[in-house]
Amino acid sequence: MVQGRVRILGIDPGLRFTGWGVLEAEGNRLRHVADGVVATDGTEGVSLRLKALDNALAELLERYSPDEAAVEETYVNRNASATLKLGYARGVALLAPARAGIPVFEYGAKTVKMAVVGTGGADKEQVGLMVRRLLPGAAQKRADAADALAVAICHAHHRSTTNIWKPVS
Repeated sequence: MVQGRVRILGIDPGLRFTGWGVLEAEGNRLRHVADGVVATDGTEGVSLRLKALDNALAELLERYSPDEAAVEETYVNRNASATLKLGYARGVALLAPARAGIPVFEYGAKTVKMAVVGTGGADKEQVGLMVRRLLPGAAQKRADAADALAVAICHAHHRSTTNIWKPVS
């Protein structure tokens, strides 16, 4: 990590589609590096899909060498089975960077929306629009990638504020 610059991997976990986005933050300046979606095969069993997700995240961690990772927290769905499967994917999303020795931070959806849009009730279109404004060049082929970049932006803002308030040694 270059002094003052941090590379952040944002992850929006899902068993079918996991969004990911990488950005660099230096102070208040953000720079888009890459984004995309890991898709698993819905015809395979859950264990194989989780393995595919883990392998893909390990490859992303190796390719982009992030300094920190940020993962969106799971929301509770009305469908208990869907919530459980989302929890499985979230577990993999937390484990992969931790296993690589990268600090992992977690943010709720409302916190992410507040940091990126300014309101916790923003919809996906508003989040995508603000991500495009804050990170020109972001591909965002799916909303999952935009959400992952939003998580990374949220973390960049939070870490910047935290660093301002740290006592000087």
